[in-house]
Amino acid sequence: MLRGVPRPVLAAGAAVGALLLGAPPAYPDDVRSGQRQVIETLELQQAWRVTKGAGATVAVLDSGVDPGHRDLTGSVRTGKDFTAGANPPGVPPRRLHGTYMASLIAGHGHGPAGKQGIIGVAPEADVLSVRVILEDEEPGFLKFNTAERFEDVVARGIRYAVDEGVDVINLSISKELATAKERAAVRYAISKGVVLVAAAGNEGDRTLGRDYAPYSYPAAFPGVVAVGATDRRLRRAGFSNWNPSVQVAAPGVDIMGAGPGDEYWVGRGTSQATALVSGVVALIKARHPRMSPPLVAQALTAGALDRPPGGYDTSTGFGVVSAARALAAADRLAGHTAVATGAAVQDPGRPLAGGRAGPVKVVVRDDRRVAVSAAIATAAGAGALASLGVIFTLVRRVRRAHSPQDA
Repeated sequence: MLRGVPRPVLAAGAAVGALLLGAPPAYPDDVRSGQRQVIETLELQQAWRVTKGAGATVAVLDSGVDPGHRDLTGSVRTGKDFTAGANPPGVPPRRLHGTYMASLIAGHGHGPAGKQGIIGVAPEADVLSVRVILEDEEPGFLKFNTAERFEDVVARGIRYAVDEGVDVINLSISKELATAKERAAVRYAISKGVVLVAAAGNEGDRTLGRDYAPYSYPAAFPGVVAVGATDRRLRRAGFSNWNPSVQVAAPGVDIMGAGPGDEYWVGRGTSQATALVSGVVALIKARHPRMSPPLVAQALTAGALDRPPGGYDTSTGFGVVSAARALAAADRLAGHTAVATGAAVQDPGRPLAGGRAGPVKVVVRDDRRVAVSAAIATAAGAGALASLGVIFTLVRRVRRAHSPQDA
């Protein structure tokens, strides 16, 4: 099943069912104050002195974006709908989740000097809306998730967005199983210099005693920036998946956003965290349009805040993204390239098989750790030999104690 990650929670406007929290309505004049923690955590004020994302385009592969919301007017281009035919004729898309994500990426606010409403991470960036999922409440939801003809909508949406010339693709969506066409589409996007940012998933609190949370796709594909969510203390949010695919994290709890019809929302999930990181990537691509996806990912990790002990863990990856520090890291990396070539390069569009990838070249050798490991192994071996010697001696004594000549 393809799904948004997660279903957003409405804080204003009409009720949408049992998923609502008992939150008071949010109004345009207090929305910006509700964004304060995100703005401070991502160090956006410092980043906006450098760029606000002008010139960058982010494709939002989601349930559709309302281009008429006052905080998004003039910034959204409505692209192709790959879900066409799932809903009955005449049923318009609800565009709830997609509008929410787009506002976090490129909302520009409204009113005098744009001081009211949602301000996105890259408020001067453009959005291409590509519809690849349905909301849970839409009448065609079941058909969309069971009909074979909709199986590869994400792959087709990625290729379409790339061909439309976007710089970033936001994937606040999740699938339990990968497909070869999605893998190939990811490779195609990366080969064209497009950065893909995807949600790590929200099954982190349903792991049933396992020491990791399930992988989600497309986040777990090589080359995709997989994003986890943090709480207000910048620790892994309980719902956020943790596994080695997680590269970075961003706030994902009590996040303000826009909804269709000039509504405002508050919700939680790796969806929101992913949209925030896509906004940071848009800032980087606005400043360095030709920067390759691997270097953009390196800038995100190099500029991360609140790094875990040891530099990495599977909960928050390399740490919480900072827009200001990521831009500074991108400036340092701008003169470099990160492109692998040669016969041993693995095609990410094909699975590994039979040793075709060749030997792994060691780039950095930690001699101290090697020496410590060797010493530990030597000591363990000596201890094992000593133990065998003791056992041998005891066995001989036992045999002597029970031999006929001693009886």
